[in-house]
Amino acid sequence: MTVQLRYQPPLDWDALLRFLRLRATPGAEVVDAAVYRRTIAINGVAGVMSVSCDAKAAQLILHVSGVADGDVVARVRRIFDLDADPHAIATRLHRSPQLRRWVDAAPGLRVPGAWDGFELAVRAVLGQQVTVKGATTLAGRLVRAFGTPIENCRAIEKCGGLSHLFPRPAALADADLAPIGLPRARAATIRGLAAAVASERVMLDGSCALADTVSTLCALAGIGDWTAQYIAMRTLRDADAFPSTDLGLQRALARDNQRPSAAELLRLAEAWRPYRAYAAMHLWCGGADRRLAT
Repeated sequence: MTVQLRYQPPLDWDALLRFLRLRATPGAEVVDAAVYRRTIAINGVAGVMSVSCDAKAAQLILHVSGVADGDVVARVRRIFDLDADPHAIATRLHRSPQLRRWVDAAPGLRVPGAWDGFELAVRAVLGQQVTVKGATTLAGRLVRAFGTPIENCRAIEKCGGLSHLFPRPAALADADLAPIGLPRARAATIRGLAAAVASERVMLDGSCALADTVSTLCALAGIGDWTAQYIAMRTLRDADAFPSTDLGLQRALARDNQRPSAAELLRLAEAWRPYRAYAAMHLWCGGADRRLAT
């Protein structure tokens, strides 16, 4: 199946892929210079999808192999935030002197979503107190140890590097995660999250009120505001979610080597409502560029 997905330009495809490439889970995702690929499962059947961009036509090209359509199109639109209004977002954020240079440098920057809410939530927990690279390594180990191998899926043969489906909640609820190198507390957090999702105490598909989902997440041991806000940004599609305790955001706004505190950052971010999640993306992406760093 091949589908063209329209979007309102501009869209910073290169920035999206850079963000996703750093966080791509080995075995389940592959991101090269121009294409995003991943394993998927629809109604228990494994397949793969790939997404590329035709900027001139303002559309993404989605190829799906091995599975029926299902809700693939809707999920891909969420992954790449195709229903955003880039002009409204840029107009609002460009008023901020702290953000203006980054908004100008990355027109059409979106907030990447996720194929699956549980997968993204686990990835967020793996990212607690470690580097992005370290979390990606742990995610790859998790997939190899507990994911479903799909060597017999013919669609995989044309997509090097893809080998597993991400593990489902039931596979991790009672899993021994020590062999993959997780600290005991973080392993317990993943098991608790998996059990909560498996039992539907936590719903990460947007079917519950956003505030209720965030509150339920924060009630789980080991999940604090940063993790809940990150999940709200990328899974629950909250355009105003904002992980104010994130060190990357604080470093991006440092002055004279002095980072703002989380409370100071929250006060500053009031001017960025209702698009604080997009402000965070600009700070993460722009702050990583030494030429733009303040």
